Amino acid sequence: MKLDRRQTLAAALLPLAAASRAQAPARPKVFRMAFQIAETGFDPARISDIYSRIVTSHIFEALYGYDPLARPARLVPRIATALPETNADFTVHRIQIRRGIYFQDDPAFKGAKRELVAQDFIFALMRFADPKTTSPMWPSLEEQGIVGLAELRRRALESKQPFNYDARIEGLQAPDRYTLVFKLKAPRPRLVEILAQNDLFGAMAREVVEAYGDEIQAHPVGTGPYRLAQWRRSSLIVLERNPSYREVYYETAATDPEALRIAAHFKGKRLPLIDRVEISPIEESQPRWLSFLNGEHDFIERIPPEFIDVALPGGKLAPNLAKRGMQLYRHPAADCAFTFFNMEDPQLGGYEPHRVALRRAISLCLDVEAEIRRVRRGQAVVAQSLVLPHTTGYDPAYKSENGDYDPAKAKALLDLYGYKDRDGDGYREHPDGSPLTIEIASQPDSLSRQFDELWNRNLRAIGLRPKFFHGKWPEQLKQARAGKLQLWMLGNTASYPDGIGMLQRLYGPQAGQQNYSRFKLAAFDRLYEKAQLLPDGPERDALFHEAKRIQAAYMPMKVHVHRLINDMAQPWVIGYRRQLFWVDLFQNLDIDLAKLPA
Repeated sequence: MKLDRRQTLAAALLPLAAASRAQAPARPKVFRMAFQIAETGFDPARISDIYSRIVTSHIFEALYGYDPLARPARLVPRIATALPETNADFTVHRIQIRRGIYFQDDPAFKGAKRELVAQDFIFALMRFADPKTTSPMWPSLEEQGIVGLAELRRRALESKQPFNYDARIEGLQAPDRYTLVFKLKAPRPRLVEILAQNDLFGAMAREVVEAYGDEIQAHPVGTGPYRLAQWRRSSLIVLERNPSYREVYYETAATDPEALRIAAHFKGKRLPLIDRVEISPIEESQPRWLSFLNGEHDFIERIPPEFIDVALPGGKLAPNLAKRGMQLYRHPAADCAFTFFNMEDPQLGGYEPHRVALRRAISLCLDVEAEIRRVRRGQAVVAQSLVLPHTTGYDPAYKSENGDYDPAKAKALLDLYGYKDRDGDGYREHPDGSPLTIEIASQPDSLSRQFDELWNRNLRAIGLRPKFFHGKWPEQLKQARAGKLQLWMLGNTASYPDGIGMLQRLYGPQAGQQNYSRFKLAAFDRLYEKAQLLPDGPERDALFHEAKRIQAAYMPMKVHVHRLINDMAQPWVIGYRRQLFWVDLFQNLDIDLAKLPA
């Protein structure tokens, strides 16, 4: 058979085409998701919101981390070579760090490879104490009692001089390049849990912070698996694989069937497997849900309550979603939703019996079961206290007035303490006859409006006049910290296994930081401080019990629910298991390109 010129040319090109296909680069693995709330920035010392912390947890690395699959949670060394060596009373913790770990490349290093050393952790922790940083998490670190750190901060405040990063601190020492020694004022048996937070307490290079100054929020440089490649504030966050990330392989000690299945896929594979992560904040529930259904996102964290009945009719994955191969992950979270009452507010703050009665009446009038049915679509349980599931101090059998719905008792309390309707307009006044209005902070989205409707109905039912004002979540957070909100409902997720994290929200010295309610009670502060010193056991459990009793009695915060989380992933996502106390996950995921649409 004779070939014409075109056939001959085509035949000659066939081997070249095959070679080209063989040499074509692999399709990059991109993981896309949406945040429910916009981030605030990426300087670990200046953030506290969970969305910013999710990002920083993938850029920075702490001394310790968690087994990605083990339940209950299992701490593992990350930058450290082993768990700390401690003295008998847990006031000295000695930690060795790994050699040969490098920061991602950055112009601040002037072309040189920069190895991580022990001093980088000391510098990062000192930044929380620097008054110029105005860290919202400084009080949490201060409570660990690092010898000399608070004193160094106080000297900077009193002298109005720059914080001295070159000062020698007895409680933070690096005897050599790869050894850290913590010396504490009092026992801290659980210091290792604090040091396992990538998002906050990862190592930072001093020359990077000094190079970028006030712009460090936009230039996070760490040793983690990802680097910040692009950031359009409140619009787009892009993380890319850190090309200088060391050799890390997937490891787990979990042995349950699901864990074994996931571990089998990752066995022997170097992390991370995802090349690029794209995050878009979408605060409205409907577009966030539709973006996931349309394949624009690979994962949705927390199916919006408005769509639970569509996605999970009868508590099971909808047939149309199951047919598409969608993956559902249900999990009772170590979290809660709570409302704080500003104890310094002239309308409902204070410790006088009539002010306590007002807050308790508000708590009793809130129909949390209706909140769970109508707004949360059944995906929560009524909370009886402020302590979170999966954490020390939580008792599933505990019952208190915090979990009660009793509008008749609420009315009786208000009547007894002089909150009466004197002018016949249907609303109660203060005992002295002055006007009483309950000002409720909220957000301008559809889900928040549903909560507003419940607040409106519940308060009016006992004769209290509600007033709502709306603002974006980051702005409301600023107002809350400044003590300018009367009350606001928000959520909290545990950052470590110790239940003391929620007690911190009522600890007096944390007022204006984690203690949004600005609650200050000496008896509570004493038991909180004692709980810090004790190892886990019956004596410490008794302190948690007393803390719960005080919270229900004074009602500086109403804990509504502990949430049941429903996450969902596209069929091509591999390896997801919801985290308990940590927020880094992208490096523990994979994408099945064979299932990914073209």
